[in-house]
Amino acid sequence: MKRTDTGVAILAAVMLAMWSGSGFGSDIETLQRENEELRQRLEKLERELETLRQEVRGGRPPAGEFSEAETKRLKELAARPGTGIRAGLDVRLYGYVKLDAAYDDSRVSVGNFARWVESESVLRDDEHFNMTVNQTRLGLEITGPGSETFRSGGKVEVDFYGAGAGENRPEPMLRLAYMQLDWQKSGWQVLAGQAADIISPLAPTTVNYSVGWWQGNIGYRRPQLRVTKTIPVTDTVSMKCEAGILRTITGRKFVFKEATDPDTGADAGFPTVAGRWSVSANVSDAGTATLGVSAHYGQEEQHRADLSGVLEYDTWSANVDLRVPITRWLLVQGEVFIGEDLDSYLGGIGQGVNLTAEAEIQSWGGWGALTLTPHLAWQFNLGGGLDNPRNPDVPNAGRTANWFVFGNVFYTLTSDLQLAFEVMHLRTTYRNLADGAAWRQQLALIYKF
Repeated sequence: MKRTDTGVAILAAVMLAMWSGSGFGSDIETLQRENEELRQRLEKLERELETLRQEVRGGRPPAGEFSEAETKRLKELAARPGTGIRAGLDVRLYGYVKLDAAYDDSRVSVGNFARWVESESVLRDDEHFNMTVNQTRLGLEITGPGSETFRSGGKVEVDFYGAGAGENRPEPMLRLAYMQLDWQKSGWQVLAGQAADIISPLAPTTVNYSVGWWQGNIGYRRPQLRVTKTIPVTDTVSMKCEAGILRTITGRKFVFKEATDPDTGADAGFPTVAGRWSVSANVSDAGTATLGVSAHYGQEEQHRADLSGVLEYDTWSANVDLRVPITRWLLVQGEVFIGEDLDSYLGGIGQGVNLTAEAEIQSWGGWGALTLTPHLAWQFNLGGGLDNPRNPDVPNAGRTANWFVFGNVFYTLTSDLQLAFEVMHLRTTYRNLADGAAWRQQLALIYKF
């Protein structure tokens, strides 16, 4: 037996003994099967490596130094496009395939995932069933050459919630695309590209794609340049200061609403600024507890249709986030916010500006959730949230409040495969329209890689 096989067998035996001694004997069969799969993968990789070696040497088994012809061939291979990237960078493919099937007893927006419930004044108890794979995610994690004082990397990630031509022909949607530079000893970090917002960085664990957006959880993703400084306070406590400039995105057009018209955020002529301060402390063996406060400010510029003047709208928020692991199996987290013109941050129930009143829409809200992990194979999540725009700011027939409660369970069948089920109740109130309420049941099958 090869030394590699012997090492794998010994490691597997030790893991099985530990697993059995910890009260997880029922999972031994699964571990044995996964060990066999790993052994087969290792043997396959060794065969492929040997094949590559022989191809480089003209089909001969390796022996001695490379000949002049072999050296020339290696140089040709190294000069091929892409070879330099593989040689200089560590590139890891990751992601998952996710099938979602959801039943709603009333009509929700948008169906594949739930944002809010449509008013019962339109169609009462209009039940729907949706099935999609659009949340399927693909990503590349890139790690560059580094040293004791500096390292670099980046990430590119997409899902398939772009504007596709049909439900079975979705288009990719860019989620993340950024580079990250770390000076780890000094605590400085620079991030450049599209990434999650600095403000309100947490999210509840939901089966529903929208993770509480429009329901009390604000913050999305946008192009930005961010600088972070981590400051050790004691051996167990540290502070972090983050600041950045961000693209101001509104979705509203300059004046004529043509495709070439600039976004009203770009038309303001300067970016949005955002910042966050947080303190983290190790909580024994349960993990790290973090308290953060954050804020952002930006403007958009809207020209009147007759070009007689300019309207300026402020977008801002003030936020608090808290994450506390109580024990190894219990996590508590949540956020609260207040702000104006928050539609591009997925607040205000998707309403940022009242164009009739020519004024920003103010909103406040938040969310909270518990995560219980009593066993390696099981995870339970319970929580809820509220997004509550200021009623006088909302236009006629606009949404005045949106809240949700949810409970779900994730069951890990193997290291790659998960099954999830969620029950959610949503209620949306309207100005001068009947409320909307819906129960949503969602089943998901997730294959990770």
